[in-house]
Amino acid sequence: MATYVVSGSASGIGASTRSTLEAAGHVVIGIDLHDAEVVADLSTVEGRARAVSGSLDFCHRTLDGLVTAAGVGPPVPGALVASVDYFGSRSLLEGLRPALAASRHAQVVQVGSNSTTITPDLPDDLIEAFLAGDESRAIELIAEVPEPFDSIIAYGGAKLAITRWCRRAAVSPEWIGSGISLNVIAPGAVQTPLLDGGREHGVVGPLMESLPIPTGGPTNPDLIAEWIVFMLSPAARFACGSVVFVDGGSDALIRPDAWPDGFQARD
Repeated sequence: MATYVVSGSASGIGASTRSTLEAAGHVVIGIDLHDAEVVADLSTVEGRARAVSGSLDFCHRTLDGLVTAAGVGPPVPGALVASVDYFGSRSLLEGLRPALAASRHAQVVQVGSNSTTITPDLPDDLIEAFLAGDESRAIELIAEVPEPFDSIIAYGGAKLAITRWCRRAAVSPEWIGSGISLNVIAPGAVQTPLLDGGREHGVVGPLMESLPIPTGGPTNPDLIAEWIVFMLSPAARFACGSVVFVDGGSDALIRPDAWPDGFQARD
């Protein structure tokens, strides 16, 4: 039996991950706005601190794993998307790292998105602001984008930045050097409340519907949860800084030759 923290545990991918882990006999500490062991708002500094401290209290400062699944997306205002999807996730990753290190064999899965690769023209300065931890600057840059595209740019930018943060951290002494494996799953369209909210919007909805999915329509959160649980298993211990696309083939269809990209040595 292992102990995991799952953010966004009350709905969507987080709820499915929670139920799958619990069905296997594990203990899950949920973080969400409601119906969770730790009720906290990851869009605020105070809420993030509450999420970390509450989780540490429940797990007695030792964790076997973490799944950062909490997130919002289009057409939710871009500033809120940025605060939850990047800064909310990063605060949990950083704040709970000591408890993960205490177990000496912890595994972490960040829920990313295929929007990292298929959203065109994500601004470099926005990604830099995210990675620098400059929340006010990131929100300032997002505010320059007209609605509802601010939400689309914020979502793709936040997911791209948190994925880069995870890859950089994963190979560091503080993470894998402390026995913590950190990887990212990048789902495509998943039938969740987040997807439903976008589909109902007059501008965002048609854009979502136009996304090609070679395997067919959106998948369900239970399937993504099964992938996440595998990524938390001993079989995945050799993965470190990996980004696993489970998106029905959208990324491969749109940019088939973009990855793998050959390594170019620099002087």
